[in-house]
Amino acid sequence: MRTSFTLRCTVCKSENYRAAKNKKLHPSRMETQKYCPKCRKQTLHKEKK
Repeated sequence: MRTSFTLRCTVCKSENYRAAKNKKLHPSRMETQKYCPKCRKQTLHKEKK
């Protein structure tokens, strides 16, 4: 049940990271603070639709 998805920067909308999660245990969308190379700072990254 592991699915892979893309994390997108909420500031510049660039897709920077790929991740995987267990959909049964974590059905909601993932949000995390990650470094965005385009913005050159840590920003909130959300799971892409």
